[in-house]
Amino acid sequence: MSEFARMDKEALFDKADKYRDKINHSRPLSGNEIRSLKDYFKISLTYTSNAIEGNTLTESETKVLIEDGLTVGGKPVKDYYEAAGHAEAYEYMQSVAQDKDATIDERLIKKLHRLFYQKVNADKAGKYRTEQIFITGTEYVPPTPDEVPRLMNKFVNDMNREKGQLHPIEWATLLHKGLVDIHPFIDGNGRTARLLMNLALIREGYGLAVIPPVLRGDYITTLKISQTTHNSEPFICLIASCVIETQKDYCRMLNIPLIRDKEIDRGF
Repeated sequence: MSEFARMDKEALFDKADKYRDKINHSRPLSGNEIRSLKDYFKISLTYTSNAIEGNTLTESETKVLIEDGLTVGGKPVKDYYEAAGHAEAYEYMQSVAQDKDATIDERLIKKLHRLFYQKVNADKAGKYRTEQIFITGTEYVPPTPDEVPRLMNKFVNDMNREKGQLHPIEWATLLHKGLVDIHPFIDGNGRTARLLMNLALIREGYGLAVIPPVLRGDYITTLKISQTTHNSEPFICLIASCVIETQKDYCRMLNIPLIRDKEIDRGF
């Protein structure tokens, strides 16, 4: 059983909320600080999100590609296309996150996928799949391609209706889960879902959920549990834990003291 199945999601939400408030108290940041943090997390999210899907680029290679446009010999061309595309999609995600009037809809989701996937396969970038696909390692079978447009429309409408009724971290996590459940694209569904989830998290002031490669097994396991048993609690706890770890990184970089356990108990 994954350790995340034994966690208390409400306690995690409480801790993330307190970190959010603590970080907000440190604002405003300078323009250089904001740019440095965005660039740092662009590399981190691009590397980790691609690594989950089997991309072979290291974090250093991802950094050199994004910052300097340089590649290292011996790596698949597709891996570089994925990293460059993800960096573009990240920039768009960040811009949308700052627009409080922008809604999460199918157009937005398709554009996130198109920006990420256009260098890999321009013909299928940002377009719903037209064939049945299967996911290795799980008995979960995604819907048929004929069902995708209807399910995507329902998914977007349902999630927008539920916004405000769930804790923001839970809502963002279910955005991720809902998109990968439908698997609307031929490839790149996980990375698009993580970008969508992080857009929602940033907009609510939590920062990113960066899932490191060391948690790849837990990520796959808890997502599989959510799809085959309809128990999303372990997956929600994993994402909440990743949000908190990113918040800790943020605090360390800005010399903000980390929260002590007794601070969580009594609040600020």
